[in-house]
Amino acid sequence: MGTCRNHPISWETMDPLPFIFSIPHGSGRLPPESRGLYALTDQEIADSVDTGTLEIFGELRVLGKVQAEWSRLVVDLNRSPRDRSPKGVVALVDYQGRRIYLPEKEPAGALLRERLRTYYLPYHRRLNALLAAPGVLGLFDCHSLNGVGPIEAPDAGRRRRDINLGNRALSERGAGTCPARTLAALARSFEEQGFSVSLNDPYEGGFITARYGRLLRRAGRFAVQIEINQDLYVSGRGGLTDEERVIRTRKRVEPALRRFSQWCVR
Repeated sequence: MGTCRNHPISWETMDPLPFIFSIPHGSGRLPPESRGLYALTDQEIADSVDTGTLEIFGELRVLGKVQAEWSRLVVDLNRSPRDRSPKGVVALVDYQGRRIYLPEKEPAGALLRERLRTYYLPYHRRLNALLAAPGVLGLFDCHSLNGVGPIEAPDAGRRRRDINLGNRALSERGAGTCPARTLAALARSFEEQGFSVSLNDPYEGGFITARYGRLLRRAGRFAVQIEINQDLYVSGRGGLTDEERVIRTRKRVEPALRRFSQWCVR
């Protein structure tokens, strides 16, 4: 039996995958009343979207999913609510190093707290509720990444694998949010579908994986941050998704996760 234990249901014949999906960076929307605060162009705002996460992960049938309604430039759901750094929960600088807000328009004080109440806390309440449902084997925090590491990334200029799986084993100094054996089985499931896979490189998991992973591990479950390479389905310089390639990619991701779920309960 795999390490996702104590779940007597056989998932070999069940339709929904026995996981919860979190998709925190899939939206590029800004509340209309706040658009005038931002120094970024529409295209620069779109750069902050994890392109393809809704089309790939959002279309798979799972026990539950929660996805962002608003851009990470409003609040970054994958940050601690106490993180006030320039790339914290209400970021001041985007991933390309650009200033997000016009001069003297940066949210602070009561406005910052209101953003957390309105946009941040409901997402995490929903995620907590989903993880408490019966039959859940684990959590996937779903992201996408550029084919080559951007200038401010830990792997700047380096070509990336198709799938990056993170369990925070380096930061947690041990098994992290998912046992090594379980993570290896997950990697094999993707490799069997023809994907190249990296573990904790360039990313090992952010706040969502860390926060919920600690709780899930105590219950014999897991949390993994999964990053999918946009080169699998994005065409051209415009960063637009190719619908046919999206479908082909999704049809490989689903059986990989299905195979992994079977390993968990074997």
